[in-house]
Amino acid sequence: MTKFGERLKNLRTEENVSRKQLAEALSVSLRSISYWENNQRECDFDTLLAIADYFSVSCDYLLGKTDY
Repeated sequence: MTKFGERLKNLRTEENVSRKQLAEALSVSLRSISYWENNQRECDFDTLLAIADYFSVSCDYLLGKTDY
């Protein structure tokens, strides 16, 4: 999932969403967002779906399988 963290951070910054705002929207800790963006941990499947919905992208995009 090496592209996941990069793509999550890019989406978040492009949409001007702070880590705190995203954490609150996903009901996760601020630390979790940091771990994911730095590729230190992986999120669970339900959270992956929630992130994809939040940013209106596919899970494949988040995981680096597609470029759209």
